[in-house]
Amino acid sequence: MTEQTIALVTGANKGIGYEIASGLGSLGWRIGVGARDRRRRDAAVERLRAAGTDAFGVPLDVADDASAAAAAELVAERAGRLDVLVNNAAITGGSPQTPTTVDPATVRAVVETNVIGVIRVTNAMLPLLRRSASPRIVNMSSSVGSLALQTTPGVDMGPVPAAYLASKTFLNALTVQYAKELSDTGILINSGCPGFTATDLNGFQGVRTPQQGAAIAIHLATLPDDGPTGGFFDDGGSVPW
Repeated sequence: MTEQTIALVTGANKGIGYEIASGLGSLGWRIGVGARDRRRRDAAVERLRAAGTDAFGVPLDVADDASAAAAAELVAERAGRLDVLVNNAAITGGSPQTPTTVDPATVRAVVETNVIGVIRVTNAMLPLLRRSASPRIVNMSSSVGSLALQTTPGVDMGPVPAAYLASKTFLNALTVQYAKELSDTGILINSGCPGFTATDLNGFQGVRTPQQGAAIAIHLATLPDDGPTGGFFDDGGSVPW
């Protein structure tokens, strides 16, 4: 593209989301920092700008229809279009979360953010993405949502919270369906797994840095026009469904 590329990253005020924003910003892109907490959002924008990124704040609660609509209006006013959407915002719902004991309200809250939130934000941003010459959508998923890996003998996925795991399986299915519907639009949409990354989402128990976790999103956000769509990837390549 000859013009500055415009990206929106949800949940970009900290952790992997912040590093995705930072990594894309280092490419010379203009970055919308989506976050619901004003103080953290403003701090992230200030930090990104100090590092040389052209960043602007986007108030965004992915669990709220009005907030998503207002965010789309703001991006339209500030940039006129959107080239890349990274759906990164997510919650775990806490633990323990075994299927036999999990509170249905917890499942509902996790799905509201991790799945319905992606639908809400993606659909709000689609008119802006359609204005782009090379639109990309990246859904930040997790290999714990892989049914193939979960059912492979000898593969230990750890004590994964049931609601969170199911939400990522749901998200992967959604990615496939979006790819099918948008197959003739030029919009490439893929799921990406950051690996077991140390963030406050998991109590900083991960073994990868947020910068390492952001790498797959940056890769998928910068795919060429003949790149894959409707896939599930990590740093090593395709992840089984």
